[in-house]
Amino acid sequence: MAELREAAAAEKPHQEDVGSKRGDVGDTPSNTCLAAEQVAENEADADSDTKPSTAATERHLSIQTKLEGLEMLVDLNGAGRKSCPLCPEEKFKACYSHKLRRHLQNLHWKVYVEFQGQRMCICHLPCRNLKPSLSGDQVSGRHVAHYHCVVCSVTIARKTDMISHLKRHINKGETEASYSGSSDVPFEEPAAPSGHAYEIMKELGTNVQLLPNHTTPQKSDTYFNRKMKTNRQLVFCSLAVLAEERNPLECLDAFGATGIMGLQWAKHLRNAIKVTITDISDTCVKMIKENCKLNHIRGDGSLRGPRGPDGEVEGVPIATVEVAKMDANVIMHLRAFDYIHLDPFGTAVNYLDAAFRNVRNLGIISVTSTDTSSLYAKSPNVTLRHYGCHIVRTEYYRELAARMVVATVARAAARCNKGIEVLLAVALEHFVLVVVRVLRGPTQADESAKKLRKLVHCQWCEERLFLKQGNMVDDTLPCNCHGSLPGKTAVQLGPLWSGSLFNTGFLRRMLSAAVQHSMDDIQPLVKTLICESECTTLKSFVHGPSALINQVECGVVIKTLQSGEESGPADQSGKRKTGEESGNIVKKLRSDVSLEHPPFYYSIHRHSIRGMNMPKLNKFLQYLTEAGFRVSRTHFDPTGVRTDATLLQFKSVLTKYSVPTYTNATAAQKSVSTEKTT
Repeated sequence: MAELREAAAAEKPHQEDVGSKRGDVGDTPSNTCLAAEQVAENEADADSDTKPSTAATERHLSIQTKLEGLEMLVDLNGAGRKSCPLCPEEKFKACYSHKLRRHLQNLHWKVYVEFQGQRMCICHLPCRNLKPSLSGDQVSGRHVAHYHCVVCSVTIARKTDMISHLKRHINKGETEASYSGSSDVPFEEPAAPSGHAYEIMKELGTNVQLLPNHTTPQKSDTYFNRKMKTNRQLVFCSLAVLAEERNPLECLDAFGATGIMGLQWAKHLRNAIKVTITDISDTCVKMIKENCKLNHIRGDGSLRGPRGPDGEVEGVPIATVEVAKMDANVIMHLRAFDYIHLDPFGTAVNYLDAAFRNVRNLGIISVTSTDTSSLYAKSPNVTLRHYGCHIVRTEYYRELAARMVVATVARAAARCNKGIEVLLAVALEHFVLVVVRVLRGPTQADESAKKLRKLVHCQWCEERLFLKQGNMVDDTLPCNCHGSLPGKTAVQLGPLWSGSLFNTGFLRRMLSAAVQHSMDDIQPLVKTLICESECTTLKSFVHGPSALINQVECGVVIKTLQSGEESGPADQSGKRKTGEESGNIVKKLRSDVSLEHPPFYYSIHRHSIRGMNMPKLNKFLQYLTEAGFRVSRTHFDPTGVRTDATLLQFKSVLTKYSVPTYTNATAAQKSVSTEKTT
């Protein structure tokens, strides 16, 4: 034993010499590693009284789940002065327990960063390199406050930078702490509602699991936008209306993501439809199948219902959904559908040709475009590249975007010898939704192509007018801006869809479907659309069965519910009338073109008169109606007025019923002027 002690004593000064030689070397990687090891050893020595030395795989002492865990690092119940476990002695001197407890709460715990239940408190220990001075030398005593990442153990100084750093971990799927040693939660095992990896969201009675990065479409395949709830409900109502016409109905959700839309269809419409959900991502397909199990819906390939923990079948599936990993263009080329919904991230122009190729006659295609920057004239070069239209920023830019999307859809349908009838066109803040019915035949395609026209827009007064076939641009607008102002004031926009954007009968049946399925959020919007399609301010709606009767849409007899008095022999649903009856219907539709709602609208605030108080919007609508014009409000703009009056007539009525702002001041000025003249 004595010989071993002498050998250890002989080796000790030799090790010290080696350490001193290494310490003389400049800033090299080996020197940095040694400095980090020395810091770790100092931390271990400092914390030896309260906690054993931690290994590399264990969490840092600044990462705690509760405040009590941070206070347990120091025996606050004991007597005497105690040092802070997260501050060096030169920064925070030893103090009594009550002061140390207040220091831990107000300094370290108050500015924590939370990640999946773990809270990273701010640390002042010398874990990071010291701040270098301007000369390049490190200044003593200026240690940087920092946070320790719970995932990768890196140290970051700023709290905002740490939050951004954690978001990058989430986007990469790194949601587990490095010290736990466990991998990410696999998709094959359904996560519990209280799990950390998934978030359970319920919409319209349908539960879906969401990944932590579901709000970042650039990083996540399973993108979910809560603000698109209105869009999903409008699409659901349009599908419910089509399900009344034909049964069974084959429908496609071409971009499933989480599968929320297709699952809502299957859960509420049950056996009336056959739902197919596709996505090109493996992650999305696995997530959709998990959401099918969550809603007791049988996915493709599963012959039995969802099983419980003991292996027994929990219940009979309420519906069946086909889930396929396939590109949207491929499946639309291979199979035929009655209803197709396209909702990609951005524009849908790349999928329109495939959608119109095999869609069945009298079927419906709904298109959701979320590229609002190009639709709302913020990126005109992208607009020209995607939609082939030239547009500028106008007061009616939302309706301009809707007509531009419809024009693109009509051109894609015409290339497949099909025409369209626009059932619904909605443009809100986050999206543009267009729902069209497909009409087969070159004749219908020609009729739809004739409605694609150029729009003449005055950039001075914002008057607008669709060009007729063969018209010249000069002297077309009813305003006289081109004669009173030097230079050219009018520009050509488009080509755009010049026909109607709404079908009143279809919207009324959508309102009945919204009432039937308790969609209270979109009922005011659908009522506004019905008034806008008729260009009237009347709001008399009937939700009972008596409101649904047989209707004719483009020569197509649609079988719907009837009242007891009007019930009788009805034609076969979805069948086109033949012979003289069909010809009379087409003639009647052509004669009723003048009854369509007028295109575009005027903003009452855009054309207000300076120094005059405008009337209330509802009063102004009444004044326009009394003047003999058709008028209604519009969903595109809360201050917009849709009317068949020209801009000059609109301004004349607005001027007539506007009141000067300073009535008392003008009256006093008039009295003073009369006194001076006398």
